[in-house]
Amino acid sequence: MLSAPLAAGLVWATVTDLRARRIPNWLTFAILLTGVAQSCTGYGTITLGQSLLGIIVAAAVPFVLFAIGATGGADVKLMAGIGAWLGPGPAVAILLVEKVVALLIVLAQAAWQGKLHALSRNSAVVAVNLVHLRELGVDHVSEAGQSARSIDRPLPYAVPVLVATVAVVAWFAMGGRP
Repeated sequence: MLSAPLAAGLVWATVTDLRARRIPNWLTFAILLTGVAQSCTGYGTITLGQSLLGIIVAAAVPFVLFAIGATGGADVKLMAGIGAWLGPGPAVAILLVEKVVALLIVLAQAAWQGKLHALSRNSAVVAVNLVHLRELGVDHVSEAGQSARSIDRPLPYAVPVLVATVAVVAWFAMGGRP
């Protein structure tokens, strides 16, 4: 189910994100376009409809996070590319696993830097702001999120995405269900 072009694109995105803390547009669009293209062939892993729905579903959560300034635009496009290759079901599973992997990495990083208390305090501030999004507005919530950084360097999003994608694809390959 995990094809060589998708795997290569995700590894490339991860290495680039680790080094530069950004993922180039050409790479995310290449992953997305090749995902749609493969669905149009007789050898595709999913149908064109599943690919297009996968793009929408996979980009939805990262887009909301992007809208409030919690993540970058490349993160949205990277997940959209995964949705194009794997469809909506696996994309949702990857989003869920990715969040758990990212949380574990951030907790480990904060513990390593001695900033667990700051992380918990800042997370509470962000959560309260999100609960009151309508009253405070997106700009205020985004600003609060940006000022509540607890670790020295933000987590490169492609790392937990790669780990989650490999884990979910392996789970499905072993007969697991979403």
